[in-house]
Amino acid sequence: MIDRARIWVKAGDGGNGCVSFRREKFVPRGGPDGGNGGRGGDVYLVADPHLRTLYGVARQHRFQAERGQHGRGGGRDGRKGADLYVRVPVGTQVRRLEEDGSLVLVGDLDRAGKALLVARGGRGGLGNAAFATPTRRAPRIAQRGERGEEWQLVLDLKLLADVGIVGMPNVGKSTLLARLTAARPKIADYPFTTLEPELGVAEVGGREVVLADIPGLIEGAHQGRGLGLDFLRHIERTRLLVHLLDGSRPDPLWDLETVNRELAAAPGDLLSRPQLVAINKIDLPAVRERLPWLGQRLRQAGVEPLFISAATGEGAQELLEQVVQRLPAEPPVTVQQEATVAVGPRFRVRRVGEALEVEGREPVALAQMMPLDVEEGRREFWRRLARMGVLRALRRAGLRPGQRVRLGDVELEWEG
Repeated sequence: MIDRARIWVKAGDGGNGCVSFRREKFVPRGGPDGGNGGRGGDVYLVADPHLRTLYGVARQHRFQAERGQHGRGGGRDGRKGADLYVRVPVGTQVRRLEEDGSLVLVGDLDRAGKALLVARGGRGGLGNAAFATPTRRAPRIAQRGERGEEWQLVLDLKLLADVGIVGMPNVGKSTLLARLTAARPKIADYPFTTLEPELGVAEVGGREVVLADIPGLIEGAHQGRGLGLDFLRHIERTRLLVHLLDGSRPDPLWDLETVNRELAAAPGDLLSRPQLVAINKIDLPAVRERLPWLGQRLRQAGVEPLFISAATGEGAQELLEQVVQRLPAEPPVTVQQEATVAVGPRFRVRRVGEALEVEGREPVALAQMMPLDVEEGRREFWRRLARMGVLRALRRAGLRPGQRVRLGDVELEWEG
């Protein structure tokens, strides 16, 4: 089961604007009619209920939307690039990898059909018709399309189950899941038979309950021992835990406390979930003889156990009825980190050595889109920066003729 993937997404670049003039037989001074470029396509992740793992996206791992079409003469704007929809399993959490290595939560695809915008397409460049004014009737410049957003994303799949069956390795969790549902997990008489979570659906009184068999937890699981962190991730969304104990082990109470310590130390406050404790393997004569002692041992610790045999089904229906009665109405809130939105000015000016640097989406995008290699383009660029208030801020920061001004990866000289 592939439950973690790192992918690259790139939205489409905007189409370039067009430089064009009307050319008609009896219109000797036709005006500019260059069309605007089309917007680039966006990239969305969509929760698909038919997918079980992240295998498909992990295998492809690079996704790019279509760029916008370039503008054309005759005032014809370019077509918008097609959006790209990448399908992932329901329960996928999406985080964005920042330049400093930190991860920022983008969203949680916790509902079938939910779509999440992860990369925004670039704006189309303006054609020369957009630069015409009463005093400048024949502009010969057009903008390039804006670059689409580009991100590295980390996807984590966390199962969406109502009930998580937890316990030490080889206590019978897979056998119990098979007994209660139509799931057919791998079952064998050795530890760590289950190497990935299994889901099954049980029906009780017309109500469907989704159960997940979580691979066995061992001491140190919250620190990654025995793939513990990979397993614990799948318990985060459950609303109730069935803690299964092996009645044939020397001290099931020690097993209970060991697993609960791992749940308490793991992220997500897992120990706060309602928990049913069931002692398994009562079909074995040695275990049945110990039932009075086992019950007393757990009750002294404040635990009222249920007694079942996953192999024969004895007590399984009673356990399932208890699950339905104890199951909370609403799932727990498991998101621990929300994406933050910076609130402040649209740009910032700071001195970097001898140069002045402008930060901000609008001015940086303008620098990338304008044709700064021609004088007309540079004049228009500074005019637009002045309308944004950027030029005023640069002057306050000490702008002088000949000084270098940096906007993203564009650097040019202030001519005064």
